[in-house]
Amino acid sequence: MPYKKGQSGNPTGRPKGSKDKRTELRELLNPHAPALVNKLIELALSGDSSALKCCMDKLIPSIRARDEAVSIRLNGDLTEKGNQLLNALASGKVTPSEGSQIMTMLAGQSRLTIADDLERRIESLEKTANVRH
Repeated sequence: MPYKKGQSGNPTGRPKGSKDKRTELRELLNPHAPALVNKLIELALSGDSSALKCCMDKLIPSIRARDEAVSIRLNGDLTEKGNQLLNALASGKVTPSEGSQIMTMLAGQSRLTIADDLERRIESLEKTANVRH
């Protein structure tokens, strides 16, 4: 049953303009931020491994995926392309994250190919069935 234009799908939901719990908590912590950061640094320097990890995560952020396009050529049928991709992963030409994304695209291409083939087969069967009638 479709909703009417302008009608909420959840009329008893959070009121418009109300603050998210995380925003409320952040606002409570903001005045104490300098003291909290200093305490964190103090704990890290005294050997607290959790505090040290927190500080290091802020100093050295995790490596992000490359933004440039991956330039590998995949040739042949889908199985051959999958094998070429695995070889590129093994040799370090693509990262595991990039390989996963490319494999997902190959799987999507496979599903499109299957659907296209089924559509052609069904059309052929329907034409054959219409000729017999």
